[in-house]
Amino acid sequence: MARTVPSRKTVRPWRPGRLSAVGAVALVLAAGAVVPAQGAAADDAKGGQRVLTVAVSQSVDSLSPFLAQRVISSSVHRLMYEYLTNYDPKDGHAVPGLATSWKASPSKLTWTYTIRKDSKWSDGQRTTADDAAWTFNKMMNDKGAATANGSFIANFKKVTAPDPTTLVIELSKPQATMTALDVPIVPRHVWEKVGDFSKFNNDQAFPVVGNGPFVLTDYKVDQYIKLKPNKSFWRGAPKFDELVFTYYKDNDAAVAALQKGEVSFVSNLSPAQASSLKSTPHVKVNDAPGRRFFALATNPGAQSRDGKRFGDGNPALLDPKVRRALFAAVDRKALVDKVFQGHAAEGEGYIPPRFADYFWKPAPEQKIAYDPAKAAALLDEAGYRTGPDGKRVGKDGKPLDLRLLCHAIDPNDKAVSKYLQEWWGKLGIGLEVGCVDNVTDPWTAGEFDLALDGYSVNPDPDYVLSIHTCAALPATPKATGQTDDFICDRRFDELYARQLAEYDTAKRADLVKQMESRLYDTGYMNVMAYPNAVEAYRTDQIESITTMPEAAGNIYGQDGYWSWWSAVPAAGSAAKSGGGSSAGVVLGIVAGAIVLAGLASFLVLRRRAGADDRE
Repeated sequence: MARTVPSRKTVRPWRPGRLSAVGAVALVLAAGAVVPAQGAAADDAKGGQRVLTVAVSQSVDSLSPFLAQRVISSSVHRLMYEYLTNYDPKDGHAVPGLATSWKASPSKLTWTYTIRKDSKWSDGQRTTADDAAWTFNKMMNDKGAATANGSFIANFKKVTAPDPTTLVIELSKPQATMTALDVPIVPRHVWEKVGDFSKFNNDQAFPVVGNGPFVLTDYKVDQYIKLKPNKSFWRGAPKFDELVFTYYKDNDAAVAALQKGEVSFVSNLSPAQASSLKSTPHVKVNDAPGRRFFALATNPGAQSRDGKRFGDGNPALLDPKVRRALFAAVDRKALVDKVFQGHAAEGEGYIPPRFADYFWKPAPEQKIAYDPAKAAALLDEAGYRTGPDGKRVGKDGKPLDLRLLCHAIDPNDKAVSKYLQEWWGKLGIGLEVGCVDNVTDPWTAGEFDLALDGYSVNPDPDYVLSIHTCAALPATPKATGQTDDFICDRRFDELYARQLAEYDTAKRADLVKQMESRLYDTGYMNVMAYPNAVEAYRTDQIESITTMPEAAGNIYGQDGYWSWWSAVPAAGSAAKSGGGSSAGVVLGIVAGAIVLAGLASFLVLRRRAGADDRE
């Protein structure tokens, strides 16, 4: 979720553990044995191969593209598998992927894609339209296979492959996302052997067969993900000899590793970290408008599609006046200035300003401005009066005390939480802050009142909109849904259906903005900021790399594989990246400090994973 999220998101999913850190870096130990984070000894023996090492803090939710919703997982799947279409790194418009071209029938209910002839699976077999048809049909007929991306096939009526280069998708209703189907196409001859798609995590046999620019060769939970170039990739093989995502729970440790040349790239930098790195030799800081939003979400009453309520959300939040009062007591400008220190834009609508066609802001008379006096008046109207001790008390005599769920790994969450405690405390509202490593379990169980949320948004906003529909709710209280925070609003659903069926770009954008307005007015979410993408890489290891958009965009978590596929090794970088430095960091011994910790359980989590949430 992703709050990770992610469109699809941050989600984003925003939300979910990691291990503790000591000194310069976190040390991961299993059963008391020191575990190399990136296979240092093996890398030393490679003869100086060029390894691009990316520091990450987010845990993989699943390596199955049918289950994964986090940014780290979906980013890896972008590298492993082709989608029918891709997004141009310059401006995000649809470009060929596995499909070289596509056309719609006059009714727009039948879409025909021409599948390229020059794509092969990494085991040598040719990629065909049958692989794509099988992928979509599996999602249509198996709820487990539709866990992550089911919204994309909701209107699919029939999918066929009349020949190896032709894919035909018939729709029951028009669907505007037919050139933005963010669904990894998998090899049928491998995946048709899978039994339970709701449980298969694709993490037992390596290398994993794919047809993207990289091949997944190894993975250890909360330690590393290793990928090798796919030499037969139709667009051309990546230029580094290996790509390694290495886990750091503590971003200060990751920054220290970057400064020492032990990793090539670090994202999610704090303002202080970015400032310190600007003076570090051979380090370039990228600070650009991001594709994420940072929000305060309420629990409007956790529910499932069968109508059952669950969780323990405070019923006070069912009152829109209470929700509006809370938001009116949040000074978004102060958060941008004091927490993000200017590396963000003030939050308004649901879609970040980077996506200009869909960006919406409330009219002056609609905007919930920072107004503590108005917030107090709204609480009075809702029946929460101030008692002799200054605490707000409801008609039942109970004080208005709320719980805030947040991410222990995210310093922004902790800083924002303190401001909320101060602002709401002045109104007489008690706020218990619970920043935890794993926010997924209480979130999906509906055991929270408020939560710090966020998602990465795709060029096409359909996915991040879909997670607020009634259809995204879990089927039962025990099931897993795609919902972000249990929102089910019939007016929002009606608008969602209309925008999905609208092919006129301007008309669809208007409908999306109406959805944002509705989401704003119902008060279930308050977008507080649009954080910049603040990241850094070593120029003595990476000579050049593509941002998205190219003019001023992010490197990590792109809508595509452009960054890592395009990265060019710096001249003479082999010794650093392959000789046991950047690619051979051993997270078992650092400055003589060893932290004993059990390996985190492999959980199929949502996108809510702090600053790394999926789109």
